[in-house]
Amino acid sequence: MLTTIAYGLAIALNLLVILIGARFLLVPRLAATGYGVPAKQDGDGAYLIIKGLRDGTYGLLGLALLAFVGAQAEAWFMLVVALIPLGDTLIVSRNGGTKAVAFGIHFATAVALLVNAALLFAL
Repeated sequence: MLTTIAYGLAIALNLLVILIGARFLLVPRLAATGYGVPAKQDGDGAYLIIKGLRDGTYGLLGLALLAFVGAQAEAWFMLVVALIPLGDTLIVSRNGGTKAVAFGIHFATAVALLVNAALLFAL
């Protein structure tokens, strides 16, 4: 049962990150608003596309680690990758975003990644 939950959560989290990356690639300004810090209309959209590429790549890497290396590698990956949403929490908080988005989305994501890492380490 623990294996099913740990692997299922890891797959779900990685797929969500891929979807977030795809959203930044397809509709970058809308995705930035959802992130919590709207992009300026006359700003450089390349940075938004970079975020999409980064997120998509992390999601694919997580799935590859889970499939080809195993739970321990995925656990370390989740532990390290949790730094990204923790940083996102600070970015949103310091750049005019709401606390609801900063903590309800980004910090909650970091917690989910850390919980998943703990579950994977327990296998």
